[in-house]
Amino acid sequence: MAAVTVWRYTSGRVLGGWGPLLCVLLGSLVALLMPLVGVEDQCCATLKGIAQLRCQLWGSSQQPPAVQSTSLTVPFTALDLLPQRSKPSKEMELEAKAALQQALEMKKLGKREKAHKLLVHALSMNPDFVDALTELGTILEEEKDVVQADHLYTKALAISPCNERALVSRDRTLPLVEEIDQRHFGIIDSKVRRLMSIPKGNSALRRVMEETYYHHIYHTVAIEGSTLTLSEIRHIIETRYAVPGKSLQEQNEAIGVDAAMKYINTTLLSRSGAITVSDILEIHRRVLGYVDPVEGGRLRTSQVFVGHHIPPHPQDLQRHMQELVQWLNSDEALQLHPVEYAALAHYKLVYVHPFVDGNGRTSRLLMNLVLMQARYPPITIRKEQRAEYYAALDTANEGDVRPFIRFIAKCTEITLDTLLISTTEHAVGLPGAGQDQACLDCKQTIPIHN
Repeated sequence: MAAVTVWRYTSGRVLGGWGPLLCVLLGSLVALLMPLVGVEDQCCATLKGIAQLRCQLWGSSQQPPAVQSTSLTVPFTALDLLPQRSKPSKEMELEAKAALQQALEMKKLGKREKAHKLLVHALSMNPDFVDALTELGTILEEEKDVVQADHLYTKALAISPCNERALVSRDRTLPLVEEIDQRHFGIIDSKVRRLMSIPKGNSALRRVMEETYYHHIYHTVAIEGSTLTLSEIRHIIETRYAVPGKSLQEQNEAIGVDAAMKYINTTLLSRSGAITVSDILEIHRRVLGYVDPVEGGRLRTSQVFVGHHIPPHPQDLQRHMQELVQWLNSDEALQLHPVEYAALAHYKLVYVHPFVDGNGRTSRLLMNLVLMQARYPPITIRKEQRAEYYAALDTANEGDVRPFIRFIAKCTEITLDTLLISTTEHAVGLPGAGQDQACLDCKQTIPIHN
């Protein structure tokens, strides 16, 4: 109020008695703002570094890379919200630095295995030690483990986006890694073509697809902790009678997944057009409808925490959901390989975590909707893969989503192998099958015949 009075008075009498006081006030204001100049320079430098990072890794927007970079398609990670973890103590940081120095000495002496172990120890003391990450990445790259080396460089850049050594190293490994991923996608495409060549009236294929339906419900609720067996779930779905001695909530969860899958098969797949927020809400309404009808199909109104991950605030959910469906229907997303597109759709939805409960089930159903729209079979993430599944999601939250995409690609290939094995006329080795006398001619996965 005093400032307003001074302004009004001095506007009429600039040279009056209030002039000296005005000069004092203006001088104080300048003195307060001066430190902000340095802050602004630091912010500009940071933004410039981020811009340089994007240009080095992904190129300009006018000239997209020939091979799509999955990192470019995840706007919610890396620089927005990193997992909140307890910082290592000063003693642990010092021990990590000492281990790094010893590793460098061992490397100079040619003792690479010793150096490798020391770097692993350094990262166990301080997982965010950028110098140790880049040095271990260099050793792995020299050992031809390009995929893991690239992951370490990516993690280093998520922590320190302007680290020059990590930038140069990842610029070197990124094209190689994406070429490896694209080759795997090519193998999957070949198996999809083999599956599509099987007549639709094939009785074996119909039978295995029916079994796969119940297996998917079993595994997708088992991942969430359900104790229902496969036979119990089949009994519940087919008869709608409760299984004595088992939790009604678990049984209603299975019925909810069944209802959501039927909605996708009968409604969404037969309809052309873009995926909308309403579609996702309708899927969730059925997933949670038998357990919590109030929250089913409704965005959460409270903040939640998922391990080290902090999902967006409830007031931002509508915006994030709109951004998600905008990406789902964008040319950028539709040009991706179907497996990559589906994996990113899953990850983006589970990252936003828009619901109080049922986020994982809804995300896996959205992933299968994307796959089936591309004429791929729906895939199942088995309960035995639960630890690997969540570990890949944690890695994605740390800034590198490609291990999660590779995990989904592996699940896709296992599903394809299962379907092809069930319809082949010749003996084929099951992936990971344990037999007393293994067939020497059997492969880990079904061979490709172009």
